[in-house]
Amino acid sequence: MATNDMEKQPLLEPPKDSSEAEAQEPSLAELQQNVFKAQREYMKAWSRTTSGTLHKRIMWAVTAVVLLFAGFCIAAIVADSFEDDYSPMFTGKVPLEAHIMSKCPDARDCLHDMILPAMQNISHKVDFKLSYIGTVTDHDDGVMCKHGQEECLGNIIELCAAKLYPDPKMYLGFTMCLTKDYEEIPKRSLIEDCALEHGISMEKLNACTVDEDGALSVDMLKDSFNRSSTAGVSKSCTVRLNEKVWCVRDDGEWKDCEGGATAHDLVNSVMEESRRIWKEYAG
Repeated sequence: MATNDMEKQPLLEPPKDSSEAEAQEPSLAELQQNVFKAQREYMKAWSRTTSGTLHKRIMWAVTAVVLLFAGFCIAAIVADSFEDDYSPMFTGKVPLEAHIMSKCPDARDCLHDMILPAMQNISHKVDFKLSYIGTVTDHDDGVMCKHGQEECLGNIIELCAAKLYPDPKMYLGFTMCLTKDYEEIPKRSLIEDCALEHGISMEKLNACTVDEDGALSVDMLKDSFNRSSTAGVSKSCTVRLNEKVWCVRDDGEWKDCEGGATAHDLVNSVMEESRRIWKEYAG
């Protein structure tokens, strides 16, 4: 019976209340005082026994270990203080978003000429997202796209790729591959070729598009449409930096591009915005 009771005991003591743990945690001054007290006691004991050379070496070795431990404690306290000042939720990444339509030539030019080359230099600096432009309706499939239902399916396929492979290096490359031949979207041969080229599983892609008879993927497209609508975006391709319109590609021209209309300009704007965010956060 005693054995069974022991087996039921937890392997670890339950965590103490955070306020109790903080109350028991020694301060930096207390740690230093304890370390120096231990050192003095050792020196007294050593002096009572012998003054030999060997014991001197032992004393200095122990002293070095004690001081090293003290340094470790101080470093730990400083690190904890730093973590308290800088929340782990803060990434410092700049929101960068491109609003497109899958069968749009302006989206092709925007991704090819600006987004992809810029991302090669700033992918670690931005929180990138692709969103889609269309209309949520009360009829048909509940969504309507400027270039027809084939474009809606193309949007869904690209959204599924982003969901399954959230690294922009994968899903953005896959989307660009499709967009280069946007007129062929959503032909299966094009999808398969681009999926193979960018390491995308066709099986997973198909499963995403037909999950719950396609209801989930359509809901995902509706959410994307609503996001663009809420942002006041109606032109493909619209590039937004930190939730503000930065540049628009429309009817074969760059418009409303106060920060410039090249990949290099976008890189410079991202770097500048990144510095501003960090400076503001540091306060």
